[in-house]
Amino acid sequence: MILTVCPNTAMDKILFIEAWTPGIPMRTDRIIHSVGGKGLNSAIVLGQLGVETVGLGFFAGDIGRELADLVDAYGVQVDPVWVDGSNRISHVIAEKNTRQQNHVIGGNPIVSPAQAEELIWRYESHLQKADWVVLAGTLPHSLPDDFYVPLIIAAQKKGVPVLIDAQKAFMRKAIQVKPTVTKMNREEFGWTFDLPYEPLADLVSNVQDMKAKYDLKDVVITMGKDGIVSVTSDGIFHARAPEQAVVNAAGAGDAVSAVLAWRLSQGDSWEGALRRAAAVSASSVTTERTGDIDVTLTGELEKMTEVKRLA
Repeated sequence: MILTVCPNTAMDKILFIEAWTPGIPMRTDRIIHSVGGKGLNSAIVLGQLGVETVGLGFFAGDIGRELADLVDAYGVQVDPVWVDGSNRISHVIAEKNTRQQNHVIGGNPIVSPAQAEELIWRYESHLQKADWVVLAGTLPHSLPDDFYVPLIIAAQKKGVPVLIDAQKAFMRKAIQVKPTVTKMNREEFGWTFDLPYEPLADLVSNVQDMKAKYDLKDVVITMGKDGIVSVTSDGIFHARAPEQAVVNAAGAGDAVSAVLAWRLSQGDSWEGALRRAAAVSASSVTTERTGDIDVTLTGELEKMTEVKRLA
């Protein structure tokens, strides 16, 4: 079982438009409600792959109830900790002409100290069955930046590997206790460590420096259509699936987190895990709903996915 934790859950409302035209009324002929929040996206990817998972997180209000129902509809066990305030809503503006997406996010769940302790208690209970943990996303404003730290330590005490996908202060705090896999996308890596957007060779060098500085085990950086770079104890790899026409790219990186935790839990090599992760991620951008994947396409893409050992 892969335990996925999403403290800052969200509902994605995806609005499909022809093109963004400032100052002119824009119409949409299609609005889709889907699961949002990194950890929940990973959970529903796992559910579609037939992998047992539990989606644990904070939920609030009517949006939270609708969101929990959406997760449940995928056959994924959802364990909501109910809090005050309102769940986030991420309005994803998907342009058909440019195939670009922009996000407008609102809502703020309010988590009390007692509710935070409740999630930690449930988390420790689920750890009894977990083979891997995925901790993912930002944190509600009412939680401290180091909220992920005790979750990582609790898993380490149980001998359960942890993949964390976060950014900025949340990630800088978390890596101090050395999670098993540290994962970010290219932009988040730059934001977190105050680095410019860089070509692949410089990116790899900077990831190596960061890995050495913090004495980390395995680091993964997703790069959209440019694939995935990993600097691991087994070597440095670059995985890239064939580029796909983008319908909705939201959640593609979360698919990588899900698949890596799953395949590494099954004893796959890094090369094998990255090949499957890149293929699943590429298939996810062809679907309309955030976190949805095309299982048939995934199998085809995996055969064409290239994994290069860089060092």
